[in-house]
Amino acid sequence: MLNAFFCLLPHECIISIKGVDSKKFLQGQLTCNLDYLSPDNASLAACCTSKGRMISSFRVLEVETNHYLLVLDRNLFDKQLNEFKKYAIFSKVVFEEANQYWSRIGLEASLHTLSFLNMTIPEETNQVSRKEQQLLIKISENRFELWIQSNRLQQVLEVFQKNMVEQPLNNWLLGQIQAGIGQVFLETTEKFVPQMINLQSLGGVSFKKGCYIGQEIVARMQYLGKLKQHLYRFTTDLKELPCKGTALYSNVHPTSVGEVVLSAITSDNKIELLAVVRDDAAIADLWLEGKPDSLLQSLPLPYTINYDEEIKH
Repeated sequence: MLNAFFCLLPHECIISIKGVDSKKFLQGQLTCNLDYLSPDNASLAACCTSKGRMISSFRVLEVETNHYLLVLDRNLFDKQLNEFKKYAIFSKVVFEEANQYWSRIGLEASLHTLSFLNMTIPEETNQVSRKEQQLLIKISENRFELWIQSNRLQQVLEVFQKNMVEQPLNNWLLGQIQAGIGQVFLETTEKFVPQMINLQSLGGVSFKKGCYIGQEIVARMQYLGKLKQHLYRFTTDLKELPCKGTALYSNVHPTSVGEVVLSAITSDNKIELLAVVRDDAAIADLWLEGKPDSLLQSLPLPYTINYDEEIKH
């Protein structure tokens, strides 16, 4: 039985991009195709260097025509904003931190449990439901984000406290791990190409949209099949939560074979984590740096990687 809960999401922040050139500008910056976005559909995406390495990854929403919101790791806000501004000199766009306007609540619950919201509950991943000044986005199975005006946060929290249990951010991140949704954090910026966190399998990379920064490298990885690292999910009995970017080791290579993307504690006090790992090492004995006596156990991801289908997107 699903244990429904809600929590605030203070680990991320929102970049607002608006102006007559906002779509054109972002189309040349992000891995997703903005033509697929609408007020009713969000998308995952990333912004890459010219070498195809992700500076940050996002969830992108189209609030209205020529106005987009991008959610990313709070610690990457300044780095990403400066990167955008380098390429926006001749574009009619305005950047702003939007946390002062929007607050976000993570929800893990069934559709029936959320009936107290009195709004349409999205049934498809990335679908967006709207009611007055509220947005409800389906993130993955039984996981949603509610976006509300920040000046209404306390009022809305009072309603939630009467209908659901509040849990710490760890529980929300555990759901992200179990959904296999990788993310770029400050500790891993410019380390991964999008396919290393399976972003293309989650609709966050378009191979039909044309040029964006890093596109040639990302496309080459997809079409030539040269990528030898992917996102994997693991569990361990260790009690100490590994930091993002912690190295992984294996007996098949003398050097590091991967890095932790995200980790969280389970209800039975184990640890689950996502890590980018060399494919040939993922099937061997693996351990976290400094913990050779505690091997990682592989867990399945809830989706499959299908290169033929992904290039159609």
